Amino acid sequence: MRVDVLLGEAPVVPADVADRVVVVLDVLRAATTVATALAHGARAVVPFETVDEVAARVRVYARGEVLTAGERRMQRISGFDLGNSPLEFTPDVLGGRTVLFTTTNGTVALTATAGARACFFAGFVNAQATVQAVLDALGQHAGDVTIVCAGHERRLAFEDVVCAGRLVRLLHAALPGVVRGDGARVAELAERPYVGGVSSLAYDAQHARSLADAGFSADVSACLALDTFSVATAYVDRQLLRATTGGSSAR
Repeated sequence: MRVDVLLGEAPVVPADVADRVVVVLDVLRAATTVATALAHGARAVVPFETVDEVAARVRVYARGEVLTAGERRMQRISGFDLGNSPLEFTPDVLGGRTVLFTTTNGTVALTATAGARACFFAGFVNAQATVQAVLDALGQHAGDVTIVCAGHERRLAFEDVVCAGRLVRLLHAALPGVVRGDGARVAELAERPYVGGVSSLAYDAQHARSLADAGFSADVSACLALDTFSVATAYVDRQLLRATTGGSSAR
């Protein structure tokens, strides 16, 4: 078994993910927001690359069945119900509805994973649960893992790399014989100062500082909490759903 990490500075190509178990990371903030939404009662979250795709899809649902959510340049998209703040996704707001979701980085990375054996969307808030879901998806079969850092506007995002290193470390602890590619080793080195906690990434990661400057410091704190949720997020049939054991997903 081999684990590779794509650090977020180049587009994902089919060969990167074909027949692999894939984890897409977008710590600040999309993966955290989706995990929060599913934990707080959303039926599903459907990711889209563009605002126009969301506007077209919302018309096929009955009124009251869906919420629109997303951001551009960190701010809520005009006319959408919600932005990309995990703190907005409360049980009373969600009410069991489906969320149509578009963000600058995370949803684009997700749509590039076609051909993967299984795909998960993760951040620090569900890192441990995601490792278990990856192990379940691998099962008794030999296979490889690709961890995709969504990055920020096609540049490396330090918080994603540190989170990737955490996943690599946990996978290596569970499977000592795993072969780690160069990207995985870089991520492991980046994570070493944060083994005991990741709150200092609020100052160390450029995107975290930018979010704080834009008024989202509470979001940053929520995103830099470890293992808040015990359920992984699976990307199945173009939807994000709560994963269940065995690498499948709840419907």
